[in-house]
Amino acid sequence: MITGKNYIGNQLVSSKKTFKTFNPKNNTENPSEFFEPSSEDINKTVALASQAYYTYKNTSGAQKSNFLNAIADEILALGDELISMYTQESGLPEGRAIGERGRTMGQLRLFANLVADGSWLEASIDTAQPNREPLPKADIRKMLVPTGPVVVFGASNFPLAFSTAGGDTASALASGCPVIVKSHPMHAGTGELVSGAIIKAAQKTGMPEGVFSNLNSSGIEVGVELTKHPSVKCIVFTGSFNGGKALFDIANNRPEPIPVFAEMGSINPVVLLPEAIANNSEGLAQNLAGSIALGAGQFCTSPGLILSIKSDALNNLTQNLAKLLQDMDASCMLHPNIKRTFTKNHSDVTSQDHISVLTNSSNGVAVNFVEPQLATVQGSEFIKNPTLHKEVFGPFSLIVQCKDEQELLEVVSSLEGQLTATLMAEDKELSKYPELINHLLEKVGRLIHNGMPTGVEVCPSMQHGGPYPSTTDGRFTSVGTGAIKRFVRPLSYQNWPQDLLPEELKNDNSLGIFRLVNGTFSQDTI
Repeated sequence: MITGKNYIGNQLVSSKKTFKTFNPKNNTENPSEFFEPSSEDINKTVALASQAYYTYKNTSGAQKSNFLNAIADEILALGDELISMYTQESGLPEGRAIGERGRTMGQLRLFANLVADGSWLEASIDTAQPNREPLPKADIRKMLVPTGPVVVFGASNFPLAFSTAGGDTASALASGCPVIVKSHPMHAGTGELVSGAIIKAAQKTGMPEGVFSNLNSSGIEVGVELTKHPSVKCIVFTGSFNGGKALFDIANNRPEPIPVFAEMGSINPVVLLPEAIANNSEGLAQNLAGSIALGAGQFCTSPGLILSIKSDALNNLTQNLAKLLQDMDASCMLHPNIKRTFTKNHSDVTSQDHISVLTNSSNGVAVNFVEPQLATVQGSEFIKNPTLHKEVFGPFSLIVQCKDEQELLEVVSSLEGQLTATLMAEDKELSKYPELINHLLEKVGRLIHNGMPTGVEVCPSMQHGGPYPSTTDGRFTSVGTGAIKRFVRPLSYQNWPQDLLPEELKNDNSLGIFRLVNGTFSQDTI
């Protein structure tokens, strides 16, 4: 049952100001009202998280693992109620909801396995050399430790996997940091159900109150207040450039600046090399059409830009792609606001000089639904027009036709940082374009060969994060086990008594973890 209240620690708390979520498919408000927290509520939430931190950071890897696995179990136990709420608030189909629930649970279990082992803490030991000349060497031991309460901003386009119990929350909890979720207003009901599952899991596994809280908000005030709070030590955000940059600036203007890990958008260029087009024009067009239109284009990795060198084969592919997109059904966007933003941004691009629109919008498309769109422009015009470089969040892609390889390099050089880039090329063809590959490597976090950028595998080798402005810190990932590194810092112990050291750094290595001992990785005792 939805209460609309905020989870402040284990307590459900109401207030005066309320808002409702929206069903974009039916174009109607959902019935439940959600309460906005007061400043007093926010302060209490952060105080509970700060208190919980000093207990939670010292829980063992096994205890945190049990907690994360219990969250996954409780999410599954929500059953059809969660799936129904998800579809009502997002307009997305049931199959997507079920798949995303599985991804969310999988992420939780991935981090549960990671912290159960403990080797991720990068324990490093350099034993003392008291007789070293000319000066003795101290005993120095180092490991990663959590940094403090984390605020996670839920994402609009993934009500489960990038929201309340998504990868950001899972990795922060795994690191030993309490989490305060600023729930996304488009799916507050989904967020409340998942929050209840997390609280239940925390109580079952003996976690301290305040290890998790969930605050509703339809505006920016709550997020700003949380970001400014001196006891908050990290911000995680997935959304627009304007939203992420605003939080980044607020956090850096605090008396004690804190990191903001914001994923803010990307146009994910797909480069089509000549031999690939000549040998597989039809297949490329089909794959591109499917990726552009997937989920109404509401993925941060949607292919918003297609780059190639002019040729008859490219002209044929362009015509085929336009026809495939034109024949596709309209798809529901997540919210009227997102539909309005898509319409505006699409118009901003297609109204520019020298742009050719290749698809037509039909009449009678349902409210909040959109049809996939395609346009094209010459490389020289793209380079000199910054408007064409901006993300159009939705089912749209721009084909940039370059006169030769040199202009293709200039187009790539003109791009800002991206989450991904893709090279569609025959295997032997790749070796002919070393300069292009080097240019792309400087722009992205993930470089793909012969695959579409949509679809982000959850695994240790995934890098989901790229140079600014795709993210605020391209050294880190928000997907995969590496995401935990955002919430920790290294701490060294010098000449510390054995009985007071963390278990991970003691000589006996009772946890059996891999450690770097005097320059050699080992699981042995010392």
